[in-house]
Amino acid sequence: MKETKNGKSRASARTQGAIVDARAAHGTSRVLRIVSGRHRGRRLRFPAGVEIRPTPDRVRETLFNWLQPRIADARVLDLFAGSGALGLEALSRGAGHVTFVERDRRAAHAIGALLEEWQEPAGTVVCADALGWLGTPHAHAPYDIVFLDPPYDAAMLTAATNGLVAHGHLSPDARIYVERRARDPLPELPAGWREQRAGRAGEVGYHLYAA
Repeated sequence: MKETKNGKSRASARTQGAIVDARAAHGTSRVLRIVSGRHRGRRLRFPAGVEIRPTPDRVRETLFNWLQPRIADARVLDLFAGSGALGLEALSRGAGHVTFVERDRRAAHAIGALLEEWQEPAGTVVCADALGWLGTPHAHAPYDIVFLDPPYDAAMLTAATNGLVAHGHLSPDARIYVERRARDPLPELPAGWREQRAGRAGEVGYHLYAA
């Protein structure tokens, strides 16, 4: 059946609109903002083509409300850094130093470029496999706060938590943030870790532990 000219126009308009909406959604999904501190409101865009699942703004806001009494001058480790949003938020709020560990070279480069642009000398970016990196000594260890947000399907949480303990990366009474898919059970964690807070936002389950 032959389509009318007006039908073609309407179909074309709908198609073009869908393309524009998809492009806009894609662009927005790769832009994050700093919630509070000296860089409040600044935006960061992580590279296209990099598999990153950043912690949502509202979860970061809740997390840093929990951590606020401890963040000033803290030594922070952002393991599996991805976009770097957690570590950058910590710097914005007054952390003494943040070590970002990210194995994807493009993502690590993007974090380093932001640190330079924002004139943040208290951040160090390491392009390395996180679990392998834990097995070596580091200048800024032990850490007062650690962010653990590994890829959901990689089953890395147990190995990462054990590596932090086994290699002495945690200061006494450190705080460890663990993020996971909410429907997945928590893995076995090191003996003595105590859950301080927990929450859920959609598919994201998040927990704060004291070591």
